[in-house]
Amino acid sequence: MTQTRDDNVTWLTQEAYDRLKSELDHLSGSGRVEIAEKIEAAREEGDLKENGGYHAAKEEQGKMEARILQLTEILRTAKVGEAPRTEGVVGPGMTVTVKFAGDDEEVTFLLASREESGAPIDVYSPKSPLGAAINGKRVGEEVSYPLPNGKTLAVEIIDAVPYTGV
Repeated sequence: MTQTRDDNVTWLTQEAYDRLKSELDHLSGSGRVEIAEKIEAAREEGDLKENGGYHAAKEEQGKMEARILQLTEILRTAKVGEAPRTEGVVGPGMTVTVKFAGDDEEVTFLLASREESGAPIDVYSPKSPLGAAINGKRVGEEVSYPLPNGKTLAVEIIDAVPYTGV
């Protein structure tokens, strides 16, 4: 899954779309039934104030409902196919190789949403400090971005090619 520079569109591969749709169907169907049964069984155990099973089931229900909302929004804004990309320009859906200042080792990763975390390489979000700094930049450019400790780090873009799934 990748997000274009337009935050209202989420580009998904057909495989990612099908996987997320299947998860949503399960959670909003049989998943809701299962959690309702757990809550009812815990209610029958008596005093709800000290009923750990009841509170755990209610918490699980809250997390499941949050995931349902998240999946619904992702799929609502999804476009299935490949995001428009230009080789040599960093953007979502690109395999990017960078070299950090003061380090001779190159690092390669996929710039994409965390929903694509099943990728066989590391995935960096376009919204992360590094992802935001390099998004739209070209091979050969050097940019700096802020670190959590307040310092900045320079990074040189070595390569940017469309992700092929390998």
